[in-house]
Amino acid sequence: MRSFLPSALVLSFLLAGCGGAEAPSVITSKGGRHYGGIFNWNEAGTLRSLFPLSLATTAEFRVASLAFQGLVRFDPNDLSVKPCLAERWEVDPTGTVYTFTLREDVRFHPDSTAAKEDLRPLLAEDVVTCFRKLCTAAPENQMFWLFQGRVKGADEHYAASLRGEAPGGLPGITAVDEHTLRVELVSPEPLFLQVLAHQGCWIYGDRPRSARRISSLAQGTGPFVLRQTGDDGPLVFERFAHYWEKDQYGNALPYLDGVRVTFDHDKSHELDEFIAGHLSLMVDPPVERLGELVAPAQVGGAAHPFVVQRLPGLSVQFYGFNALRPPFDDVLVRRAFALAIDQGFLADSVLKGAAVRSEHGVVPPGMNGYPEELVSGLAYDPDSARELLALAGYPGGKGFPTVRIQVNNDGFGYGRVAEAVQTMIERNLGIGLLISVLPVDQHYDRVDLGQAQLWRQGWSADYPDPENFLALFYGRNAVLDPTLPSALNTTRYHNARFDSLFLAARAAPDHGTRMRLLAQAEDQAMEDVTVAPLYFERTVRLLQPWVQGMPINAMDLRYLEGVWFDPAERN
Repeated sequence: MRSFLPSALVLSFLLAGCGGAEAPSVITSKGGRHYGGIFNWNEAGTLRSLFPLSLATTAEFRVASLAFQGLVRFDPNDLSVKPCLAERWEVDPTGTVYTFTLREDVRFHPDSTAAKEDLRPLLAEDVVTCFRKLCTAAPENQMFWLFQGRVKGADEHYAASLRGEAPGGLPGITAVDEHTLRVELVSPEPLFLQVLAHQGCWIYGDRPRSARRISSLAQGTGPFVLRQTGDDGPLVFERFAHYWEKDQYGNALPYLDGVRVTFDHDKSHELDEFIAGHLSLMVDPPVERLGELVAPAQVGGAAHPFVVQRLPGLSVQFYGFNALRPPFDDVLVRRAFALAIDQGFLADSVLKGAAVRSEHGVVPPGMNGYPEELVSGLAYDPDSARELLALAGYPGGKGFPTVRIQVNNDGFGYGRVAEAVQTMIERNLGIGLLISVLPVDQHYDRVDLGQAQLWRQGWSADYPDPENFLALFYGRNAVLDPTLPSALNTTRYHNARFDSLFLAARAAPDHGTRMRLLAQAEDQAMEDVTVAPLYFERTVRLLQPWVQGMPINAMDLRYLEGVWFDPAERN
């Protein structure tokens, strides 16, 4: 039997933030894989929660994915759906009843507050409980849209909870026995398995949850257990010794002793830390320093051959308009602003080629045969922009009220892009914009509550399909009460034709028809200029040469259970 470093020793290394040669020694196993080591990465953002129903940012998703899993997950190589906590499933001839067989070797992370370690097995009733909460109105639940209109009884259950009534059972979710789960849909759903791979469908334990303690929100079944939290980080995860998965050689996963996540908002300092070997990974280095990455960095006078990867991403950036208040309640003004922005300049010059301009809309190009040519888009046209602004009653920008672009302070080039857009709007429309740069939590709070006028927003695919992006504009995902937050449809866009096309796509008889209907829906949203599309991101990723097994995919899924360190590259 293979031996591992004692837990207390591993935790001491994790707390110290050790990297490079100071990390614990590795143990070689079958297939040339090596056990041991601590994976260090930094997130520039601030985490508000690790609870699956509350995850709102890619940073929260990436960190939470260390601890949580769902019934199914995406294959990191081709993004197809593959088994996870469910080892197999069957679909009845109607396409509406899914029967999942759960793995019997899955255990929840132990409760650190308990007197003794309790490795409770995953049962079908745990899944029922999680899915019932997904369909229950609560401040921490932002994920009901996943089952809305899909799962039998989900809408009625949610409506009852919203009224403060005891909703009772959820007829579409049933535990047949301890390891068998049945899910009944309202109608056939070609994307249902992809939806189940979404983080909102991750399974968590029944530990009492406190909104003020991140550790109380992270009892999952994943490869790493959250061991330490702090107000300013780091978050420390330790290898879960009872994790269920094995590699192709029969080795128990994960290989790593642990993961340490820091939260430094200074991207330039983060790059320095990576070059010094203190971080295993860095994503999206600062734009102004991309030139340094063309050739190997120099550390201590010797070449440091870290790996530079450019990944095609399923991620879009756009500016949202508050169409409920002047001046952006006028579609002419919204269109004028959108046409005054040179997306090509942003992608090629401001972001130095680390992005691709948006020519049609918000759905990334080349996705599943999506006919993007059916979407008219909002291409750069300053002459038309000036004409539209004049028609709206603001010739040359005269009389236009003060407007602020609101951006968060932790993203890839967000501030530089805002400054470039500020210049474009002044040059093309004669309007002087102000810029507000806020911490990420304040930024999203203001956006969700409808307090921002014009704001930066991005969307990275939760599942690789155009529907996932267009859900941002579906009317039932908007909270129309202006006093309440609207976390998904932040523009609170509502258009009957869009909604009809969006729903028709779900019931389409074939893939081609579904794609055409979704493209027509997106064209309607672009006609209404609910947002101003900017660009699609290309992820720039840096890896230390000793990091092996790190998957590459358009969703930037980081399955660290399969990552190992090559000791030959660390010396």
